[in-house]
Amino acid sequence: MKKIGLIFLMLLVGLYTRAEYTLDYNAEFIGTAGSGNFAPHYMSSNVHGIVTQTNSSLLKLDIHRGLEKDKRFSFGYGATLVGGYASATDYSYYDKAKGGLSVKGEQPAAAWIHQLYAELKYRGVFVTAGAKEMNSKILNDRLSSGDMTISSNFRPIPGLRAGFIEPQNVPFTNGWVQISGEIGYYKHTDNGWIENHYNYYYGGITKDHWLNYKCCYFNTNPDKPFSATLGLQASCQFGGKIYNYSKGELVSTVDMSPTAKSFFRTMIPGSGGNVQGDKFFVEGNHVGSIDLMGRYRFKNGTVLKAYYQNPWEDGSGLGKMNGFDGLYGIEYDSGKETGILTGAVVEYLDLMNQGGPVFYAPTDWEEQGIDTKIYTAATGGDNYYNNYCYLSGYSNYGMSFGSPMVKSPLYNTDGYLKYVDNRMRAFHVGLEGKPAKYWSYRLLFSYTKSLGTIGIPISKPRENIAGMVECVYRWHSLPNLNIKCQVGFDKGQLYGDNFGALLS
Repeated sequence: MKKIGLIFLMLLVGLYTRAEYTLDYNAEFIGTAGSGNFAPHYMSSNVHGIVTQTNSSLLKLDIHRGLEKDKRFSFGYGATLVGGYASATDYSYYDKAKGGLSVKGEQPAAAWIHQLYAELKYRGVFVTAGAKEMNSKILNDRLSSGDMTISSNFRPIPGLRAGFIEPQNVPFTNGWVQISGEIGYYKHTDNGWIENHYNYYYGGITKDHWLNYKCCYFNTNPDKPFSATLGLQASCQFGGKIYNYSKGELVSTVDMSPTAKSFFRTMIPGSGGNVQGDKFFVEGNHVGSIDLMGRYRFKNGTVLKAYYQNPWEDGSGLGKMNGFDGLYGIEYDSGKETGILTGAVVEYLDLMNQGGPVFYAPTDWEEQGIDTKIYTAATGGDNYYNNYCYLSGYSNYGMSFGSPMVKSPLYNTDGYLKYVDNRMRAFHVGLEGKPAKYWSYRLLFSYTKSLGTIGIPISKPRENIAGMVECVYRWHSLPNLNIKCQVGFDKGQLYGDNFGALLS
């Protein structure tokens, strides 16, 4: 106990100690309590998968050294450990010994390494190795419902990435056009989670797969009152092995182990070659969004943004054949540190079209030597975040890589690991302010309506109302000590009736 107390004391001292190269330490206690199967939606979403359970007592320890952008060469590193108690949620699974369905409680690990990374910067380029939290490139993660491609909703995934540290001027444009972007390869480490949460009754699971993510953005001169941003995000799950089950029995496997060519094909989509799961199609599960944003800065410092993200799963989405689908948003920033309302976001999410219900590509059958006599293509049935090879969907540890507004597989207590509510509409509002020097608040509210999926629709819509209020007090005599309190709720058929409070 004396050693534990000494370590904790050193962490507290570190809160007020800044080395010459800016080494930061943080210790945070997170406690939640409430009712229902899970913590309320807004307490769980966009917090990098740390809080999911109704009741928990967690300690989060963090140390990091940030990159120094004003220096030509800089290095940084970070580590975050999370541990403690979290309540269990009951999931259904097929018990072969009993010949029927049973229920077991599942909960997060008692401790896990949340982040562990090192990074280098030279001029305007960075390289990061390890597991580090990722965030939206254009949205306000504190107030937004979440990015369509890479949000702050999932646990960090280990990998190697490189890109521009910040937007760089494009040559010969005299500073009027800038470019930013990155590319990375990551390895899933959630095999255990998948095995523990699957029902083993029907369908299957995919394990040991990889993720490739890249993005590229162009924006006009940000120093001008008006600026615009246009960009593309593209993500791809690839590799791994499929395990198909029926009533507790493993009936088949499909080996999709990646080759050297696989890493290239995820960059520029192409045939899977000899990879059994994809050899007749494009290798991997490709997901992304086309992002547009316009920003205007008023003379008093107030900033207004309007943005749109168009999701795509294949050519139909890239060709905007998915109708009105997308995330539409407006953001207000007062430009002031204090005020009743310093920031606001209003968003509408529509995923009802998905290119229509039918997908048919004649060339897929021709490559298999089958002449169907039907030569007209139908490029629909996008089924956002789902894929026929990657059977836990576009997620990590059950939480969506993309928008948290699309209910993540974690919430499927029947042990089915795909997305079951991706054909949906949602309205979201986020507000924040700092009415007093040491007090700040945040309000989040949404209404969601789901009609199931494009392939498995439901006759009666599932709806959900979610809300959260957060208050933060910064101790005036100890400016590095914050006390945060959240109260949130869910009401409806999507997440069930959840109520919870958080103190940290």
